[in-house]
Amino acid sequence: QVQLQESGGGSVQAGGSLRLSCAASGDTISRYSMGWFRQAPGKEREGVAAIDSDGTTAYSDSVKGRFTISRDNAEKSLYLQMNSLKPEDTAIYYCAADLFPLVVGGEIETKQIDYWGQGTQVTVSS
Repeated sequence: QVQLQESGGGSVQAGGSLRLSCAASGDTISRYSMGWFRQAPGKEREGVAAIDSDGTTAYSDSVKGRFTISRDNAEKSLYLQMNSLKPEDTAIYYCAADLFPLVVGGEIETKQIDYWGQGTQVTVSS
């Protein structure tokens, strides 16, 4: 089992950048696929970016070219570098992990993910 804790959220103006971090505790994360998901008010949770244990990545179309996911297994950490932020990126961002791949057919798997963090708020003002 892993426990996940996000940090790095905050408020930023459009065009700005933020870096989210997710610290894992418990099991080693090298075996896990990990990802970032977000949920805006009144909307369903959506996949933003995912990275499998073999390093394969996937991004939602809305963030491609602006966000970069990375992981440091030795530090048991997951990161999301967010550049060129837009007001529509405003949401609670969640870190997630699963022993099964989160990148399936080039897309982010969103079903039955076992482990979630509590979320960090990102607010982008225009």
